[in-house]
Amino acid sequence: MPATPLIPGPHQVYLARQALQGRVVRTPLIRSESLSRRFGCEAWLKLETLQPTGAFKLRGATFAMSKLTPEQRRRGVVTCSTGNHGRAIAYAGSRLGVSTIVCMSRLVPANKVAAIRELGAEARIIGNSQDHAEVEALRLVEEQGMIYLPPFDHPDIIAGQGTIGLEILEDLPEVDTILAGLSGGGLLGGIGIAVKSVNPTVELIGVSMDRGAAMIESLGAGRPIQVTEYESLADSLGGGIGLNNQYSFNAVRQVMDRSCLVSENAIARAMVHFAEQEKMLVEGAAVVGVAAIEQHRLDVRDKKVVFIVSGQNLALETFDQARALAAATS
Repeated sequence: MPATPLIPGPHQVYLARQALQGRVVRTPLIRSESLSRRFGCEAWLKLETLQPTGAFKLRGATFAMSKLTPEQRRRGVVTCSTGNHGRAIAYAGSRLGVSTIVCMSRLVPANKVAAIRELGAEARIIGNSQDHAEVEALRLVEEQGMIYLPPFDHPDIIAGQGTIGLEILEDLPEVDTILAGLSGGGLLGGIGIAVKSVNPTVELIGVSMDRGAAMIESLGAGRPIQVTEYESLADSLGGGIGLNNQYSFNAVRQVMDRSCLVSENAIARAMVHFAEQEKMLVEGAAVVGVAAIEQHRLDVRDKKVVFIVSGQNLALETFDQARALAAATS
C-alpha cells in the first residue's frame, strides 16, 4: 500500500517503529480463553493498556514529537483531546522538555484531566465538544505560534499508531480479523496501512458507539461532517473528525472493510466481561469489538481474531455506571 498525498504509507510506519524503540512498550498479544469459547474462534487481546500512559495514543504522540525541530520544541505543543491523546502529549513533552497545553471539553472525565495536569501540562476545559476544544487549540497556534499536534489527523500520528499492526503481524501472522475502536481514525487507519500492505485479506472492522459516530457518519456522507457529541461509556471515541480532515478520513476509507455501531448496553456488558473474565478494568472504547460481535452476532467462528484493547484510563464511577446498566439489561 503506497503512500499518497492523503495518507502515509507502510514505510512511514516502519520509520515510526524504529523511532519508538525504547520509548514505548511493545505490548503483548495474549489469547483470551473466555472469548475464544464464547465466540468459537481464536480470540487474542492486544494490550495497549500496558503503555506507560495506559493507552495506545503514546505511540503516535511520541513519534510526532520526536520529529519536531529544536525551534518547534521551543515554541511548545498544543493539542485537543478526549483525554488519552492529551495524556500522551503531556507524557512525551515531559520526557523531551517541551511545554504542552491540552484543550478538552467538559465531557472529558475528571480522572483524565487530572492525569494530564500531573504530567506537567496545562489542561484547558473549553465548551461541550472536542470541536470547541480544537478552536481554542488553533487560536493558540495563531496567536502564540505553538505547534499543533492533533489527536489523529496527522501522518506521523497515524504512522505511530500503525506500529500496533506490525506487532500483530509478527506475533500472529495468520490473523484473519482485527476489531478496533473507530473515532478519529488514527488507530484503525494506521493499523490498516501496516497490516494490509503485508496481507490485504485481513478483515479490518471499525466499531463506534451508536450516537455521535463522527467517522462512520462522515464516511456515509462521503466527506467529513460535524456531528453532535454525546456522553458515552466509550468516552474516548467521542468528538468530531474535523471538517478539514486531510489524512485519517482517507486512510480509514481505504483500509476499513466494514464498520459497526454498538449500543451503550452492549458496551456495558463487554466492560463487565473484561472485569469478571479477563480480570481487566478497561475503558468502554477498549471493548467495543467484543460488544460488536455480541450485538450484531458477527460470525467469527474458526477465525483468528484480534481485539485492540486500546486503553485502561477508566474512572471508577464510569465502571459503576456500566455495571449497573449491564445488570439492568442482562
